[in-house]
Amino acid sequence: MRLGVCYYPEHWPETMWEDDAKRMKALGIKQVRIGEFAWSRIEPSPGDLRWDWLDRAIGTLAAQGLEVVMCTPTATPPKWLIDRHDDVLAVDANGRQRAFGSRRHYDFSSDSYFEESQRIVRLLGERYGRHPAVTAWQTDNEYGCHQTVVSYSASAQRRFRGWLRARYGTIDALNTAWGTVFWSMEYRSFDEIDAPIGTVTEAHPSHRLDYQRFASDEVARYNRMQVDILRAHSPGRVMVHNFMQMFLEFDHYPVAADLDVASWDSYPLGALEVMWFPPEEKARWLRTGHPDFASFNHDLYRGMSTQPFWVMEQQPGPVNWAHWNPHPLPGMVRLWSWEAFAHGAGCVSYFRWRQVPFAQEQMHAGLNRPDNRLDVGGVEAERVAQEIDRVEHAAGALAQPRGKVALLFDYSAKWLFEIHYQGADFQYARFAFDYYSALRSLGLDVDIVPLDASLDGYAMIVAPPLPVIPDDLPARLEKSGAQVVFGPRSGSKTVSLQIPPTLPPGALQSILPIRVWRVESLRPQVTEPVQLGELKGRAAHWRDLVESDDAGVQTLARFADGHPAVLKHQRMHYLAAIFDADFTAGYFEQVAAAAGLAPQRLADGLRLQRRGGLTFALNYADAAVTLPQAAGADFIVGGPELPPQGVAIYRGAQE
Repeated sequence: MRLGVCYYPEHWPETMWEDDAKRMKALGIKQVRIGEFAWSRIEPSPGDLRWDWLDRAIGTLAAQGLEVVMCTPTATPPKWLIDRHDDVLAVDANGRQRAFGSRRHYDFSSDSYFEESQRIVRLLGERYGRHPAVTAWQTDNEYGCHQTVVSYSASAQRRFRGWLRARYGTIDALNTAWGTVFWSMEYRSFDEIDAPIGTVTEAHPSHRLDYQRFASDEVARYNRMQVDILRAHSPGRVMVHNFMQMFLEFDHYPVAADLDVASWDSYPLGALEVMWFPPEEKARWLRTGHPDFASFNHDLYRGMSTQPFWVMEQQPGPVNWAHWNPHPLPGMVRLWSWEAFAHGAGCVSYFRWRQVPFAQEQMHAGLNRPDNRLDVGGVEAERVAQEIDRVEHAAGALAQPRGKVALLFDYSAKWLFEIHYQGADFQYARFAFDYYSALRSLGLDVDIVPLDASLDGYAMIVAPPLPVIPDDLPARLEKSGAQVVFGPRSGSKTVSLQIPPTLPPGALQSILPIRVWRVESLRPQVTEPVQLGELKGRAAHWRDLVESDDAGVQTLARFADGHPAVLKHQRMHYLAAIFDADFTAGYFEQVAAAAGLAPQRLADGLRLQRRGGLTFALNYADAAVTLPQAAGADFIVGGPELPPQGVAIYRGAQE
C-alpha cells in the first residue's frame, strides 16, 4: 500500500521543485505522476525536442527517492500538430469538427495522429524507458473523457467499413444480421455504408450498436499501440491507464487486458452531483459521496487488473467541474483512501500536489493551497501514510479481496439500452449500481467481473439487466453451483440486436424455462406494488410480462394484476421488474442466505470490507455507529465505536 500524487513541474518555477519533492517525501508520498499534458513543453515546434527541463524534473524527484509514473502526453496534441494535420480533430454527431483549445481533441481513427502518437511515445520510451526512477508508465489520460470515444470523421467511416468486412465477411451476412430489408435499407457493398448520423428519424439500431462496438475497438487498438512501444523500450515497468468513474462509453476489459494495472480517477462528490442520483440522495451524501459509489469502481477495476489496481487521481477537496462543488467533510479524504486499500488498491494517488492558480482547473483543490500551505486533504493524506505503516507492521502484506458474490458487468449492455431504450429512464449503469449497493448494504463483499470470467467459487451471482447472453454463459452458470439472480430484460436481444426466436430470455431458457411475451416501460412516479411474504415493494421503470409451461418454475411473487414479479427455477431467479431498494435488498438477503452466506443489514452509511484477514469499517453517516460482531476484535486503527466519517481496521472479531 502506497500513496502517490499528481505533479506538474511545468506549471511551477523550477526553484520550487526541490522543496516540493522534499515535502512530498516527508508527507509519506512514494510515487509521483508527471507529464500527461506536457507535449507543448517537450516539443514546442515540430522536431524541436526540449528534454532538459524534464530530465531535471525527474532527477529532482529521484534525488528524494520518489518513484516516477511517466505519462505519454497524447491527450493534448499541441497547436502546431493540429495545424499540420487537420484530420486529427474528431467530428461530432452533427458533422462539426471539434476545435483546439481544451483537451482530448483527437480522433482515435486518424491515421496521421496514430503515427504522431507512435513517434512521441517512442521518443519518450527511448529517453526514459530505462531510467531507474521511472517505474511505471501511464498511457494517455482518461480515454474518452468529454464524449470523445466516437468520431464521425471520414477516417472513422473508412475504418468502420473495414471493421464491418472483418466482422461479417459478406454484405449479405450483414444485411441479414441487421435486418436491413426493413425500410428498404439493404446495401450492395460495404462501401455504401455511412456513419449512422444525420438520418430523418432514428438510424438503424444494429448499425448504431456496431458503430459503438467499432469505436470501442478503436480505443483498444490505440492503447495497444502505446503499450507495445513502451514495453519494448521500458522492460519490466508497470503499464497503467487512468480510467474514469462509471464511464461506459467503451469496453474497458480489452483495454485493460494490455495493461498491468487498471487505475481510475476517484471524485465521489463530483460524481454524486452529475450522475443519476435523485435530489434527496444528493443532499444526504452532499459532502461524503454515496457510500457505494467509490467501492463500486474499486471492485470494477480490481476485476480487470493483473496487479493490484490503483486510484490514480483521488479527490482531495472541492472539484471544479460539477454543477455545484461542495468540500468534503473532515475525515473523508482519509476515509476514501482507506476504502480504496480495503478493496485491494496498491496505490492511492492524489490529484494534485498544489492547486493551480490559472486556467480551467484553478478552482480544483490539491493537497496544498495555491499559497503552498498544506490543505485539509494534505493533512489527512499524511495521517493515512502513518496509518499504512501501522497496518503493514501489524498485518504484513495483505492478500487481494475475494468475495463470495459476483456481479456480472457488461459495457455493451449500456450501449444497447441507450439505442433501444424503450423507456427513457432505463439506465444500465444506474441499475447495476443499485444491485451492487443492495448487496453491499447487506455486508457482502462483491467481485465485479466480466461475462467471460471464471465463476468458480462464487456462492451467489447477480446479473443486472443483461440483454445479450453469450452462448456459453448458461452452462457456466449452471456448473458454478451458485444461486443466480437475473434482472429484467436479460436475454432480450441477440448479438445483432434482434428479438430471440424463442422470445426472451433467449439462451437463458436452457436453465430458466420462461418466456417474456410482452414488456412495458413505466413513466416516472408510476409504480406497481409487489409482495413476497412479509417483503413489500414497488416496481418502477420497467416490467416484463412472463409465462412458463414448466411445472418446475415457481412464481414467488405477483403484481397486483396477477402477472409474475419474481420467479425461480432451481437455483435460478428472475426479477421481472426494477424494484425499489428495500425490496431488492430484501430479496437478495433471502438468496444470500439460501447460498449459505451470512448477510447482515448494516447501519445506514456503514460499510464493511474484508481483505487479508482484516476487516475495514467505514462510516459515511453523520452519526456514530457501533460495529456489529466486533466483540474481542484486535483493532489496529480505530475502535468498536465508529465516529462519523470514521475508519476502523481490525481482525479476530467474534461471530
